[in-house]
Amino acid sequence: MSKLKMNIGILGLGLIGGSLGFDLRSQGHHILGVSRRESTCQKAVAIGSVDEASVDLSLLAAAEVVFICTPLALIVPQLEQMIAHLSTATIVTDVGSAKAQIVKAISPLWDNFIGGHPMAGRTDSGIEAAQRNLFVDKPYVLTPIATTPTSAIAVVEEIVRSLGANIYYCQPEQHDRAVSWISHLPVMVSSSLIAACLSETDPDVLELAQKLASSGFRDTSRVGGGNPELGVMMARYNRQALLRSLQQYRHNLDELTNLIEQENWTVLEQKLKSTGKARPDFVD
Repeated sequence: MSKLKMNIGILGLGLIGGSLGFDLRSQGHHILGVSRRESTCQKAVAIGSVDEASVDLSLLAAAEVVFICTPLALIVPQLEQMIAHLSTATIVTDVGSAKAQIVKAISPLWDNFIGGHPMAGRTDSGIEAAQRNLFVDKPYVLTPIATTPTSAIAVVEEIVRSLGANIYYCQPEQHDRAVSWISHLPVMVSSSLIAACLSETDPDVLELAQKLASSGFRDTSRVGGGNPELGVMMARYNRQALLRSLQQYRHNLDELTNLIEQENWTVLEQKLKSTGKARPDFVD
């Protein structure tokens, strides 16, 4: 439980912002929410995610800490508008799923900034999807750089701990390479799986495939059926690391294709054995 009760601002009241509001407000912090839509502001207050909400950034003037929870493309432009209203002591953090570009752009503009990325999500989006305890036992990455004030790191760390999340520290570039493998690549792989199935030219076979699809297909296609805006943002803001991951994935597909063409079942079995063995290192 956080010892100090603070005024905490949340800019962007979607799934992550709304869920943050629930948890931090339940600890006695005073939550100031800002959203582009008046209807979202009213909803956030009505469900108890925030204490006050406005479409006006000036509401954040009273905040001691601000979480930017907008889509990736809006983080930097929103910060540029917001800093006119903040005291220089205000600590700012974000929740974007790519870090290097964001940290590089914001660091010269705001000293008290620390990049962050809670790895908690659902397929639903918007304030309606917000829920309590979304971050419990989930990874929450913080990406301070050499110039990040230790006082800012300490405050954000305490808030994140109070959410029940598991904190990881790394450099922004390390973060982007790691998430390109386990978060951004799966979206592209999953999307291309769905696209490949749709290329079936016999409509009866396609319809049969759609009827027969069950848990295996559901698991492997889920992230490719998600928010397209988010997928584009991942590619745009983590382009280099994602391209590297996609090239490696293509290489692995080519290897499997060759083994099947050569009817080399022994090596194929070894490959499938070793990947099966490695899976628990990534997921329970």
